Amino acid sequence: MIDGALPYLRCPVCGETLERAGDQGLRCPRGHSFDIARQGYVNLAAGRSPHSGDTAEMIGDREAFLAEGHYDFIAAALAEAVRPDDGLVLDAGTGTGHYLARVLDALPDAPGLGIDVSKPALRRAARAHPRAGAALADLWRPLPLEDACVSMLINVFAPRNGPEFRRVLHSDGLLLVVTPARDHLAELVDAYGLIGVDPDKTARVTGALGGDFHEQGTTTLRHRMRLTAAETRTLIGMTPSARHIPIKDIEASDITATAAVELTLYGPA
Repeated sequence: MIDGALPYLRCPVCGETLERAGDQGLRCPRGHSFDIARQGYVNLAAGRSPHSGDTAEMIGDREAFLAEGHYDFIAAALAEAVRPDDGLVLDAGTGTGHYLARVLDALPDAPGLGIDVSKPALRRAARAHPRAGAALADLWRPLPLEDACVSMLINVFAPRNGPEFRRVLHSDGLLLVVTPARDHLAELVDAYGLIGVDPDKTARVTGALGGDFHEQGTTTLRHRMRLTAAETRTLIGMTPSARHIPIKDIEASDITATAAVELTLYGPA
């Protein structure tokens, strides 16, 4: 439900507060209105985004794969890193809302908000958790949130907007960033010609966050996965490689693969 996050939302056009305008939308005092889709997410995009995010097929594969529990080690690590606070939990690039839901389970009183540009993702994120709202918004643009309202910001395999993350985060808030380690899914990269991890990934993450944050520590997490042929195909279908290779032509097989990620904690500079 969007109502838990409503006190923290701001009009993406003028920056004013937002209130319910019946069951189907939100409105600010200046008359700008924003529709709530029947699936429960609100469209807070100020104009057309140049990118539409993950496709319905990619999101369907992601939901199916995550339901198998192979990435539960990531969700558990995020949940273990939480600390009590009185602000909003923001998932920037939320996808299906899977990780936001696990973090909210560890924070029984916190409201949550997942932001994404993918409508298929938001249809799922809006019902991921009773305390999680979902909003369509572009991470590369100003976020539709008031200043310093977020106590914890999670960013899993998603773009990073350092200045905006810093603006919305509490002065003592926490940013948790999950990125693929160099050997993430290496077996699948070799077997199916998938896109590998950019060797400059760490430098790009640091550059994106710039002088807005200071690193508090990084943990590398690895998990060996025994995948059936169907799970292999589903995993490939949810990766960026799905945009570049014909998934329907892949002859997937059972495989053991390594999921390897880096979880980095940041505090505001």
